[in-house]
Order: sequence, then C-alpha cells, then structure tokens
Amino acid sequence: MKLFYGEINGNTVIINDEEQQHIVKVLRMKDGEEIHVTDGKGNLAFGKLLIEGKKANIEVDEIKAGLSDFNPKLHIAIAPTKNIDRIEFFVEKAVEMGISEITILNTEKTERKNINIDKLRKQAVAASKQSLRFHFPIINDLIKIQDFLKKINPENTFVAHCHENLERIDLKQIPALEKIVFLIGPEGDFSEKEISFLADLQIKAVSLGNQRLRTETAGIFVAAWNYSKMSS
Repeated sequence: MKLFYGEINGNTVIINDEEQQHIVKVLRMKDGEEIHVTDGKGNLAFGKLLIEGKKANIEVDEIKAGLSDFNPKLHIAIAPTKNIDRIEFFVEKAVEMGISEITILNTEKTERKNINIDKLRKQAVAASKQSLRFHFPIINDLIKIQDFLKKINPENTFVAHCHENLERIDLKQIPALEKIVFLIGPEGDFSEKEISFLADLQIKAVSLGNQRLRTETAGIFVAAWNYSKMSS
C-alpha cells in the first residue's frame, strides 16, 4: 500500500501539498497508479493517481470512514534528551508501535528547553504512514511537569523512575485500562521533589526492570509493552 496524507471531507479528498511534491518530484509516480490517502483521523481513501503538471490528485474509488483505532491508548509524557536525535528516535519508534499521544515534559533536570515540535509532528506523520496507521498520534507542546499534572487522572497515570529506595510496582501489576498515561524523566531522572509530588497525587511508580535505561529507551520499552497488549 502506498499511503499518503491529506484531507478527507465527505467524498472530497485533497492530498497534502508536501505529499504532492514528494509524489511528483521524488517518487516520480505515474498517472493511474494505485494510491491510498488518510487524514490521520480514521478515514482512508483508495483510488488512482492523477498527475496534472506539478499537482497530484486522486480519482477516488472508495472511502472507508471511521476505521478502528488501537486499544488500549497510551500517552507518554517524556522529558527531552540533550541529544535531540534520541528523542526523535523515540517518537518514530513509539508511533510505529501505536502510541496515541506524546507530551514533551520540562522537568527540574531537563537540559534541553527548546524543542522543534513541528519537526516531531512531521516525523510522527511519516512514521504513521510507514506503519500504515490511519489514526495519527497527538504530539503536544513542551509543558512544565507541574502544569501537565493538573490535567491528568492519577488513577490511570504511572511514573517510571530509578529511585530504588522508593516503592515501585512491576509492569505486570498495572490493571487493564482503556487509557494509560506514563511519565518518563530526563537524563538524571526526576528530582526527589518531583517524585514526592507525584506520590502525593497518588501516582504509582513503576519499575522497568533491573537495568538502568536511557530516557528514550524507557519510552520505547513502555510503547512496546503496550503494543504487546493492543487490539484494533
């Protein structure tokens, strides 16, 4: 399947401008080739490619609306790594494994304060197309952890940290939930003040095993854990 991104409104399908350029200038696709277009909201159009100069359109044969999404839904709130390539790698792999939402956290020990969120969103779209996802994940703006915690439900929120002297449950002890929110800290972990604040909110701490994982590795680990439980 050759999957591209665009707008689907009723029977009208418009391929995204950047996607059109990629089709014409990079892929050099030809008139009449089969093409699929999704809006990332659970809708999928199938048809034949129409090339008109530098423009690419679709002659629609069929539109499938309201395609099912993966469950359970996973929202990872993660601190950005100093090396931005690592957080970009996390985004790509987590999206491929069906994550529904990513928030970039600003914590006490976060070293990187400037994040190109638009670039991460484009990577999420690319990874969604690569893995044939018809529901694209939400990529939220950078937010202070204190502000983020005002928006969550402690009953379905968990935090992974490396403080071995504090109580942590195993991943296997997390009950079946429709939506799970997971906090993952920066290089150097969450501060003791932040962990104490999380505990006060009744957010359970989770151990990801005996090994100390890098921030992006922990994020991918949690995404893979959730992926193993998914149904569509």
